[in-house]
Amino acid sequence: MDLVEEEEECAATTTAATDYQSRRRFCERGCERPVNVCLCGVIPETPIPTVTKVLILHHPHEKRHKLATVPVLKKCLESCEIIVGRKLRYGDSKVLDSLYDIAAQNPDSPPRAIYLFPGKDASPLTEIKNWKSSSDDDIDTRHFVLIVFDGTWKHAKEMLQASSLFLSKFAVQACLEYDDKIDGGTIYESDLTLRKEPFSGCMSTMEAVARCLRLLEPNGTEVESRLIEVLSTMVKFQASYLMKPIKHRPRLRKKSKEDAGNSVV
Repeated sequence: MDLVEEEEECAATTTAATDYQSRRRFCERGCERPVNVCLCGVIPETPIPTVTKVLILHHPHEKRHKLATVPVLKKCLESCEIIVGRKLRYGDSKVLDSLYDIAAQNPDSPPRAIYLFPGKDASPLTEIKNWKSSSDDDIDTRHFVLIVFDGTWKHAKEMLQASSLFLSKFAVQACLEYDDKIDGGTIYESDLTLRKEPFSGCMSTMEAVARCLRLLEPNGTEVESRLIEVLSTMVKFQASYLMKPIKHRPRLRKKSKEDAGNSVV
């Protein structure tokens, strides 16, 4: 090995070591992320105020996930509560307890909370927006609550099922647009996909909240834009460290008896 090769190898080793050290050091200014993917430059200096209260049931497994958007979302929104667990129940949140008590005292009172989850029983969020707008003069919707389940698709279903009895007393189910017959991620921006998604319309918790607040907030477009800017930066950082581009899960077709008979042995 000549002198030039030794210098090049030394430089490469130094760069790798520096990159490793930067990944190990964490930002102390606010975002608490590794310094090489610091988001302090895009996270709002003052958390964004909203009339909608955002409450997130954060699955314990997600706390260990490097791509979790919930901690970042918490730093962006002034009115955001995180509950770590697998189930929502009375005693977990003063806000939800209050809504539960109001509903118990007056069963005919309109709901002031929605929980976001796709399904045949879910109302499109645009309908919820119209109902909320028409109810502003009749009830106090200043503290309208948006409940979101944060976890894998399987975990989110389990959390919903475990929480459904409690939520049914004071909340209604709503969803953004989705299509479970189409592979893929978000229906909005293809470059906002952090992980593989099971079908079209699925998205990270941060993007889902941003899209909901666009419809629920008086200045929703601005709130959505600021949150998406943070998420987009986060995704770009992640993409720069991926060896391969994200590919959506392919749908597997079950073999029929005819296919099995035509198989080559």
